[in-house]
Amino acid sequence: MSLANNESPLYRVIFVCVLAPVAAAVVVSVILLFGVSPHSVFYVGFAVRSWLKSIGAPAPNAVGVLATVFVWWVVIVAIGLLWERRRRRTPG
Repeated sequence: MSLANNESPLYRVIFVCVLAPVAAAVVVSVILLFGVSPHSVFYVGFAVRSWLKSIGAPAPNAVGVLATVFVWWVVIVAIGLLWERRRRRTPG
């Protein structure tokens, strides 16, 4: 088994556990850098925090940030896996 084999699950693990979380944090940082208001960027995080507060759980700001980065991580992983599937289907 060579490392150049694209069918290896190691590539998927590296993508999902290393590259996608870093990319998600970078995406959030770049969006903020381009001047989008923090309330717009962290809308998902504010929603999660308010839901947690409504059920009585303490919710620090870090929960909102993590929820936002998690949503971006899911989007990046979904796009990456769909891209891989599409690339495998095309002949050539």
